[in-house]
Amino acid sequence: MKQRILLLLALCFAAPAQAGLFSDDEARKQIQQLEERALKLEAAAEQQIKSMLDLQSQIETLNAELRKLRGQNEELSRGLQDAEKREKDFYVDLDTRLRQIESADNEKQAAAAASEAAAASDPNDPAQENRAYEAAYALFKTGDHLNAIKAFQEFSGKYPASVHAPNAYYWLGDAQLAMKNYKAALETYRNLRKDYPAYVRDADVLLNIAECQSVLKQEDLAKKTLKLLITKYPDSEAAAKAKKQLAAAK
Repeated sequence: MKQRILLLLALCFAAPAQAGLFSDDEARKQIQQLEERALKLEAAAEQQIKSMLDLQSQIETLNAELRKLRGQNEELSRGLQDAEKREKDFYVDLDTRLRQIESADNEKQAAAAASEAAAASDPNDPAQENRAYEAAYALFKTGDHLNAIKAFQEFSGKYPASVHAPNAYYWLGDAQLAMKNYKAALETYRNLRKDYPAYVRDADVLLNIAECQSVLKQEDLAKKTLKLLITKYPDSEAAAKAKKQLAAAK
């Protein structure tokens, strides 16, 4: 538009000077041609500006898409790193669990072998007696409570006068308790208290007896046992637990 105005002004100033050279028709014709040329130039300029604006818009759109792709690529990269870490942690944990299982199996096999060897040996041999007890205790320690029960029962039948006899009764009761055989555990603990009234773990035995009685719905007997425990062993850790149980039962 600016170019068009300038051209028209130029024509206006130039017209008087050329009045003697051109006729009115020729002047109008030239003016028309100049106007048409100016319009074409204006249209071309507008088209060029539009093309540049379109190109700029396309460039901005491409830049936005590029930024988006970069963000997605970073997210994928972080996701891949997290997945690799989780996979590594999984295999490390799996390997640790397998090693623990293998170790426990080896201990159980060794304990079972020692128990069998002790059973087949001379019952009057103190060394064999010790090995038999240690084998039974090893089964209990590894969590093989079912075989520990069998081993302690065999030990008690084979070595009734052993120095380990009261402990064998105690761990037998604990193994039965772990197997939730509360009646058998209760009987074992009672026999232990009857045969060995001065047993060093008598406080714990009373606490376990109370637990068995409570599970077996013998609530009055359980309270009586807990009170006996507190009276007989007031400073023991078992007595502290007994006090809490009695308080919770009120």
